[in-house]
Amino acid sequence: MFDNSSNPWDRRKFLGAVLGTSTAVFGLVAPEKVLAARVINAVQTTRQPDYTRYVFKVNGPLDYKTFSLDNPPRVVVDLTQTQMSQIEIPPAPAGSVVSDLRVGIHNGYDLRLVFDMKAAVKPRMLLLPPSDGQGYRFVVDLPHDKAATLVARDAADPDSKPRIQTQQTFRDIVIAIDPGHGGKDPGAIGRRGTKEKHIALDIGRRLQAMVAATPGLKPVMTRDSDRYIHLRGRTAIARRAKADLFVSVHSDAFRVTSARGASVFCLSQGGATSEAARWMANRENEADFVGGASIADHDQDVASVLLDLSQTKTLENSLDFGHRVLSQIGDVTDLHSKRVQQAGFVVLKSPDIPSILVESAFISNPTEEARLRTAAYQNEIARSILAGVNTYYAERAPEGTRYAML
Repeated sequence: MFDNSSNPWDRRKFLGAVLGTSTAVFGLVAPEKVLAARVINAVQTTRQPDYTRYVFKVNGPLDYKTFSLDNPPRVVVDLTQTQMSQIEIPPAPAGSVVSDLRVGIHNGYDLRLVFDMKAAVKPRMLLLPPSDGQGYRFVVDLPHDKAATLVARDAADPDSKPRIQTQQTFRDIVIAIDPGHGGKDPGAIGRRGTKEKHIALDIGRRLQAMVAATPGLKPVMTRDSDRYIHLRGRTAIARRAKADLFVSVHSDAFRVTSARGASVFCLSQGGATSEAARWMANRENEADFVGGASIADHDQDVASVLLDLSQTKTLENSLDFGHRVLSQIGDVTDLHSKRVQQAGFVVLKSPDIPSILVESAFISNPTEEARLRTAAYQNEIARSILAGVNTYYAERAPEGTRYAML
């Protein structure tokens, strides 16, 4: 339980510790912790029609935990090994569901943010990577409770009369997540009996949770259970959901067990960029889709989510997105290829969704098969894909989306 009855809080200004010194404000931060700490150097807040947003500018990536308290309602966020420089904290915007923001030290070296709320809410949080000359930004969105918003509006404008208000609504960016294979199609199978369909679903679910927790993004799964979906049915699900991006998750396989590393694929209008890509494309082009029959024990539906990428603009966007995801994955594991792989997959319909396929590792490689089975590696792949999504949309968020308000 957080208690602010007798602690060094200032509701408007927090005097942060100075890096490199042997002591910290309040004497709560050990010197070795100070050297490794992140520093928040600016705080911004805005009120949108359906949420209040706080943006904390920080000098590097950070870890955080959050929980809520009742009576009165509060949202608490603990930022691991983080400090706040000597900056002004802006007051909560008029008409916001937030009444105040307080900051202080927790556990000697964590920064605790306490949002005093007018109503209980489910916060959404996002760490944005550097882009467009801006550094890391930690974003907290606090949705407005309708009743609390009306009370706050009336309090701010007591002489106002009932009136019809027209407010612009903002949509979420929809990310279609396609765990490969499923049901009667196990995909590739490792030496330990690990089935690709299970690994793909595990990573897909982790990515789904991360996307759902990201302000402005909404996940849609092509499958959330061990069931078979026809190859064309996967992109059909994405279209029905009006997906903005399509990410298919797989684990690679090859006849040579020494093959290793993660890969990212997208469609090519020309020839294949590698022998492996050409091999997979040829197998896919020979596939018999009648009754959903598969053709081999390799990754025969590697192109199933990429069938519609014949238009130049969509292909360009797919390549851009793919490069960003590949760069992020390269920070956490070896790459099979340092560039986005392309192949001449069958094109059946007009393209409308930038799409990529992520091969998380080679399940046919015993060492990588073992990694694929771990929650830690699955989380790393999911986080890397999400980071690629964020960097992609940092420069091209569609108008009319919540994400564009960042």
